[in-house]
Amino acid sequence: MDQSTKLRDEKVGKLVLQFSLPAIIVLLVSAIYNIIDRVFIGNSVGSLGIAGVTIAFPVMMIMAALSTLVGTGGAALLSIKIGEGKRDEAEQILGNGLTLLILVSIIFTILGLVFVTPILQAYGASKEILPYATDYLQIILLGTIVNLLSTGMNNFIRGEGNPQKAMVTLLIGPLLNVILAPIFIFGFGWGIKGAAWATVLAQLASAAWVLSHFLLGRSHVKFYTKNLRLRASQVGPILALGAAPCGVPLTSSLLNFIINNSLGRYGGDVAISAMGVIVSIQILCTIPLLGISQGIQPIIGFNYGAGQLNRVKDALKYGLLMGFIVSLFFFIITQLIPGQIVAFFDSRDQAMIRFGSYAMRIYLLGLPIIVVQSIGSGFFQAIGKARDALIITYARPLIFFIPLLLILPNFFGLQGVLASSPVTDAITFLTTGTWLIIEVRRLNKRYQEKRAQSEVSVVGATANSDQIIDEADSAQ
Repeated sequence: MDQSTKLRDEKVGKLVLQFSLPAIIVLLVSAIYNIIDRVFIGNSVGSLGIAGVTIAFPVMMIMAALSTLVGTGGAALLSIKIGEGKRDEAEQILGNGLTLLILVSIIFTILGLVFVTPILQAYGASKEILPYATDYLQIILLGTIVNLLSTGMNNFIRGEGNPQKAMVTLLIGPLLNVILAPIFIFGFGWGIKGAAWATVLAQLASAAWVLSHFLLGRSHVKFYTKNLRLRASQVGPILALGAAPCGVPLTSSLLNFIINNSLGRYGGDVAISAMGVIVSIQILCTIPLLGISQGIQPIIGFNYGAGQLNRVKDALKYGLLMGFIVSLFFFIITQLIPGQIVAFFDSRDQAMIRFGSYAMRIYLLGLPIIVVQSIGSGFFQAIGKARDALIITYARPLIFFIPLLLILPNFFGLQGVLASSPVTDAITFLTTGTWLIIEVRRLNKRYQEKRAQSEVSVVGATANSDQIIDEADSAQ
């Protein structure tokens, strides 16, 4: 059964599973690596080590934003040029993308290393946390170029139509990191520096894998040194197409900046350490929703284009149901045993365990309902309403979450910081849910109108046929 036939005829529930599980697995590997990395740090260095990584994390999200800016934008343009049969232009885009990633990496590394201390202080590092955050971030910054090359150029592999190899690339870094981190942290006794070196070396291996795809002639689009020279005709469109997706990690960086500063002000280092754990768990809980959202998009998109409204609605229904079951499972776990989860990261710091247990129950209170925002964004993207999907994606952090983070702590202190998350989830659930209902009703109405027009056409055609037959009979 070919892909089109499968999308048209296969049971929708089965399709949702088939398309969602691969994406979930890849994303989960990355999330689990993040968690294991912090577990190693917590159990070797302690809670201050976790706090140091937490403070450095927003800076790393800026690196991810730069990679997305060039990689996603360049890959989209590459796919377009390949589809148009313009191979030379596609190869120019590949060369310009590589040059942009290298230039951006060098600039970011220099600025980061020069201003590392004021940057970390601005992100909420106290005197106690600063040495750990500095040790970690300095090494991560040295590896900026391999980070951006591995993640940014991997988009070009996907863009030329090789998603399986792109998936392998995403797995290499996390798996190697999990192997190297305990060796460097515990075996060599390097502590938090060992965690950073494990990350950089894992990214180096991933970058080597990606570049070998292009440099050793395995790619459809070839690499030529003449295309390294930047051209405005290529750079402009690359940056324009990458601007929108680049905003997601940038927004995350801004959000973490505000949260860390608020936690430092109202809860101190213990609160920052605990939030590092909670955010890691939150990522693990929400990753499956992103995978389901990605999985249902081709199903919804194909059947929407084919006019199969019932299959569109079924895909949406199964996506929401799967997402709710997963979210409810994680909600129950985080509400029942938050203390054990936090202790898994550092069993020695009782203050962090106590606060983390209390904070996790509040901060993740909205888990069962966040599915609507995740699946809703994917639904609107699948039916071609990119603007609606963009609004839903950015409304949560920019319109709801950040204002609440700036307002609630002024009245409720630390509890206000924690409550900002579930309150945001509730508002997002109501707005996105309402939006979805309105859109589904609009699709129903449009479908009924088309069916009515089709029936009128059939009736009209039948009447004309009967009239012709009657006239022929009369003539005889």
